[in-house]
Amino acid sequence: MLRPGSLPASLLAFVLSSHLASAFYLPGITPTNYKIGDLVPLTVNHLTPSQSARDAQIRSVFSFDYYHHAFHFCQPEGGAKDVSESLGSIIFGDRIKTSPFQLQMGVNVTGCQAVCDEVEFEPRDAKFVNRRITQGFNMNWLIDGLPAAQRYLDPNTNTEFYQPGFALGNMVDEKPQLNNHYNIVIDYHQVRKDQYRVVGILVEPASLGQSKRTGTGDDFTATCGTDAPMILEEKLTTHVIWTYSVYWRPSATSFATRWDKYLHVYDPKIHWFSLVNSAVIVFFLIGMVSAILIRTLKKDIKRYNRLDQLGLDDLSGGNEEDGVVEDSGWKLVHGDVFRAPRHSLALAVLVGNGAQLFMMAGCTIAFAVVGFLSPSNRGSLATVMILLYTFLGSIGGYTSSRVYKNFNGTKWKQLFVLTPAALPALVFGVFFLLNLFIWARGSSGAVPFTTMLVILGMWFVITVPLSILGSWLGFKQAQPPPPVRTNQIPRQIPPSTGYLRPLPSMLLVGILPFGAIFVELYFIMSSLWSNRIYYMFGFLFLSYGLLIVTSAAVTILMIYFLLCAENYHWQWRAFASSGASAGYVFAYSLLYWARMLSFSSFTGGLLYLSYSALLSFLWFVMSGTIGFFACWLFVHRIYGSLKID
Repeated sequence: MLRPGSLPASLLAFVLSSHLASAFYLPGITPTNYKIGDLVPLTVNHLTPSQSARDAQIRSVFSFDYYHHAFHFCQPEGGAKDVSESLGSIIFGDRIKTSPFQLQMGVNVTGCQAVCDEVEFEPRDAKFVNRRITQGFNMNWLIDGLPAAQRYLDPNTNTEFYQPGFALGNMVDEKPQLNNHYNIVIDYHQVRKDQYRVVGILVEPASLGQSKRTGTGDDFTATCGTDAPMILEEKLTTHVIWTYSVYWRPSATSFATRWDKYLHVYDPKIHWFSLVNSAVIVFFLIGMVSAILIRTLKKDIKRYNRLDQLGLDDLSGGNEEDGVVEDSGWKLVHGDVFRAPRHSLALAVLVGNGAQLFMMAGCTIAFAVVGFLSPSNRGSLATVMILLYTFLGSIGGYTSSRVYKNFNGTKWKQLFVLTPAALPALVFGVFFLLNLFIWARGSSGAVPFTTMLVILGMWFVITVPLSILGSWLGFKQAQPPPPVRTNQIPRQIPPSTGYLRPLPSMLLVGILPFGAIFVELYFIMSSLWSNRIYYMFGFLFLSYGLLIVTSAAVTILMIYFLLCAENYHWQWRAFASSGASAGYVFAYSLLYWARMLSFSSFTGGLLYLSYSALLSFLWFVMSGTIGFFACWLFVHRIYGSLKID
């Protein structure tokens, strides 16, 4: 277990160890000790779609509240009560509530214990539940913060692991069978005398169609009927009784390592192969860029400066030297390369928001790598991302202001308003509209209106003032002059040909950063749409670093070729070319849809496409900012080396 106080050693171990690079974390919660007979609360969460056992496809994007009226699950006396959740947990659809299950530490419950009285499924409810079984929905329980899971075996490594959630029902001979009995197996660890902790939960559901209720009043139980499965009739009323059994078993697993069995890496060799392959690409690009900067540019700069010192007019037979200057066209645009681009206000706003997204992503991954975002703390990842973006508003405002001042912009009031408002308003507006579709379907994934008001309040009270403050600081700070003076009359630009045209250059530049992260992108998308736990932040940290280096190197290379072609409109081209990897991300999301998803409703496809497009746009803004600032430094460096009067 790594400690924050030993960060340098931890980072070294992280680089050298594949195990640490994929699965280290901090516990994140305070352990609860129980005595024999103590009540161990079981809470329930929403029902979520999962990969079908038949073809490994996901057939829905909607989740449903556990106590949705159509499921007819038993409620505790006095009704189910909400369990407090974090902001990120609410946004990602968690709806945790109390349950009527009575679990006592170390006390087994054999046979079939009835949860409540017999319930009736009307045909309409039966159709609803059968459709959820067909779509492969999972139930989600929590005991002492651990998710109830089912046991799986990795066929590649023969490793046993736990997958959170268990099936609502099963498809047998194309007929849905409802699981109305739950065998709950709980692992516990003894820490000291008469002190026990929960370290694992397995649920083995079963479909028992002939279970009967026995007893009268509140003193009732049930007898297990194993002869036939529980099938909900869609034309008649079906009577169902929910039952469970509990088995406690001692375990040597400690509380600090109880999540290890849940955090399983499918074929880690794929991760390492991808990272090595991406690293080779990065080193190749760095070699190319270094060759240009050290050899070609150094040679060009030396010739340019020698010519400026001697004076081109005094050279006898200067056609050869003159030819060298004309062939190396990047010097010819020195009087225009720092000219403000068209729509400079829009570019400054995008770059400012991209810097804010970049810092948010980097800080979040850094916190996760050192273990502060444990999976045991539900919703912590999303909560930290929201809070970081909120409090990094000053970064966005300062960056946009400095860029706009370098462009000699004059519309400062618009900049102050658009920087904190334009991109967040677009994201919030799309999110709000899509949330209406989710709400109309009765899904628990719909974010409550009060939560939206909280997010809006955080943006208005924190982000906007910080962004305006950052913009004001950037506006008041003196702007250093550019390395060379800008001509009054713009130079004519020769027409671009081949790969230097906008679209081909974007396609060429965007594919390499995408290649550095596409393997990790698959696991992130599986986590988002399959409701799996994502925790491989070590690999994500390396992928993020490779993305930054690749985007910077390949964009610098393209802009160098562009300047050599005497095209000085590099600002938007750098931003768009580096951000073009977002197009590949969106194309990959379409491929993921074709291979892994099978939506049966128009709304499901609309939500998937809309969220994929929104995330791809945010990726475009962030990655475009990386390329823009890399080229910013590159252009200032090479033109600052020239001696021009």
